[in-house]
Amino acid sequence: MNKILITGKSSYIGNRFEVWLNKDTTKYKIQKITVRDESWKKYNFKGFDTVLHLAGIAHVSRDPKMEDLYYKVNRDLTIEIAKKAKAEGVRQFIFMSSIIVYGDGSTEKQVIRKDTTPKPSNFYGDSKLQAEKGINELEDDHFKVVIIRPPMIYGKGSKGNYPKLAKVAKMVPAFPDIDNQRSMLHVDNLCEFIKLLIDNNDSGLFFPQNSEYTKTSEMVRLVGEVHGRKVRLTKGLNFLINPFIGRVEILNKMFGNLVFDMDMSNYKQDYRVNSLVDSIKETER
Repeated sequence: MNKILITGKSSYIGNRFEVWLNKDTTKYKIQKITVRDESWKKYNFKGFDTVLHLAGIAHVSRDPKMEDLYYKVNRDLTIEIAKKAKAEGVRQFIFMSSIIVYGDGSTEKQVIRKDTTPKPSNFYGDSKLQAEKGINELEDDHFKVVIIRPPMIYGKGSKGNYPKLAKVAKMVPAFPDIDNQRSMLHVDNLCEFIKLLIDNNDSGLFFPQNSEYTKTSEMVRLVGEVHGRKVRLTKGLNFLINPFIGRVEILNKMFGNLVFDMDMSNYKQDYRVNSLVDSIKETER
C-alpha cells in the first residue's frame, strides 16, 4: 500500500486526487493536512511514501503588499515542508509549480521547449521558481523530488479563468474568433499523471498537458454547445481585441498564446484519460 500525505486540506486538486485514488482503495492510503498554521510541524511524516505538496497561494496578484506573503508561502513553506519530509524518511516529494514560471501569454505563437529558460513576469511565478530551486537541492538517492509545471487546470468545480469563460459561453450569442493557442490540463488527466508518478516512484521535471492545444473561442463554442446554445464565432470583433492583447491582463489570459511543445509532455504511460471535448462535457454536465 502506498501512503500519501497531501498538504492543503481544502485544495481543489487534492480533493479531486483523493476521489481519483479512491477508485482503488486497496492500493493507496491518503491523509490530508492543513499547513495554514504551525500545527503541521508537530505532524509525524514518518511512514509516508509520498508528500504531495499542493498548499500555496494560487492566484496571481500584482499588489506589492502581497509580495512578501507569496515568497513566505510559495517558497519558504515549500522548502521547509520538503526538509521535514526528507528528515522523516519520506521517499518522494511532489511539488505543484506552474507554467507561469515562463511568464505570461503573448500575441506571438511562441512554444515553450525543454531548453526554454524560465522568465517569471511577477512574484507569483518567481516564488514558484525559487521553491523549485530550493527543493531540488534536497534531492538524493533516498529522497526523490518531482516538480510539475502544469498549464491552466480546469474541471468541474475549478476556479480561475475557465469558469469565467464558461459563464460567458452561456450568455453571449457571439464571441471573437481569435486564432490563439493555450496549453490546458483537465484535472482528471492531472490526477492520472500524478498517480503514475507515485506508482513509478519517479523524479524529475514534468510538463503534463492535454493531447491538444486549446483555442479560446473554440472552447467557448464547445461549452455553449454542451448547454444547447449556439455561440457564433466572428472575426468582426477581433479589431476591438487584438490591439490590447499583451497589454490588458484579462485579455492576455483569454487570448494570449502560451503552450508547451507537445513532445515534452509525453510520458512513458498514457495519462490523458479525457480529450478536450470529453473534458468539457465532463466539466459542464
